[in-house]
Amino acid sequence: MVDLEFISAIADLGIESWNAIAGVEYPFTRYEFLSALETSGAVTAEKGWQPHHMVARREGRVIGVMPMYIKTHSYGEYVFDWSWADAYQRHGRSYYPKLLAAIPFTPATGPRLCVSDEADRDAVMAAVATVLPAHVKALGASSAHILFTKPEVSTAWQEQGFMQRVGPQYHWYDRDYGDFEGFLASFSSRKRKTLRKERRVVAEQGLDLQVLVGDEISAAQWRFFFHCYQLTYAKRSGHGGYLPEAFFAQLAATMSENLVMVVASHGNEPVAVALNFRDEHTLYGRYWGCVREYEFLHFETCYYQGIEYCLREGLRHFDPGAQGEHKIQRGFTPILTYSNHFLADADFSEAVARFLNDEKQHIAQYLREASAMLPFRRGDE
Repeated sequence: MVDLEFISAIADLGIESWNAIAGVEYPFTRYEFLSALETSGAVTAEKGWQPHHMVARREGRVIGVMPMYIKTHSYGEYVFDWSWADAYQRHGRSYYPKLLAAIPFTPATGPRLCVSDEADRDAVMAAVATVLPAHVKALGASSAHILFTKPEVSTAWQEQGFMQRVGPQYHWYDRDYGDFEGFLASFSSRKRKTLRKERRVVAEQGLDLQVLVGDEISAAQWRFFFHCYQLTYAKRSGHGGYLPEAFFAQLAATMSENLVMVVASHGNEPVAVALNFRDEHTLYGRYWGCVREYEFLHFETCYYQGIEYCLREGLRHFDPGAQGEHKIQRGFTPILTYSNHFLADADFSEAVARFLNDEKQHIAQYLREASAMLPFRRGDE
């Protein structure tokens, strides 16, 4: 029998027990990452992110963990359900609180329900799927949501009664290019010239780029990064960002091997920066900012340097983050992301199911059209 409990701080389980199940390969379910969110104050009940992590046990031994939060808003999720909340409100109902299994502020596909190698994954998932609806009602919540799961896992959740939702992102895959010139050789002639021009213009503006990994990143570069991070959010949203400087300081101290920073400089002055995470197979583009605008510098810092890093380091996959249709013509393939949803109210659940079915068809059509925009050679080009 699988027993489930919910804890209000990841420290209640501890680093050894959590990482023994979640592992340290995928950076965003590492204890170090999730703990940094909590201890830095990025996720708190007051900020609408009450930690409520699930722990599965069999005969007292931990066999599964799942990062979860009680949410009182929908910010920082990247799967947009504001219209669902509005519909609840129009009918005199409250959509919040809701239960969320996700990585805060991180739209990166990966494991959510983590299960030990010795345990029966299907049995643990079945136990969670049985308990979560009852737990939603016990909390007085409207719903439960599991975001950015792998396709096959999303299908399994769907079979357990959690509605499936899809969305678009744009990812790069190494198709045995060898190096950046090999990557460009896969482009049509016109698209290849366009990309080369972008990189040339960056160089002609006197900009130098440096890729730094882990402990190579200096304290001054971390300060510059955080300044740029705040500037990006100030321009976009009018606030200084969701994540405090202490969060990044903790990551630098506890999981530096997962961090890859690209710094662009003009002369000796840093002018732009991008922070990526990595694991054994994938580079994850997460944050970008600049103190001065230069033509095509965003593409160079956030995309081309990342692709070159993947090719040098043998990473086969580059997830550069949410949104950005402009990525397609730069060699990032449109793909589907997956999430799963349970709504306690049967009438709202039926309405959302119809909406998701229509949305899925529209997104499938969009992906077909978007894929036609890829820059790769066709046939005898």
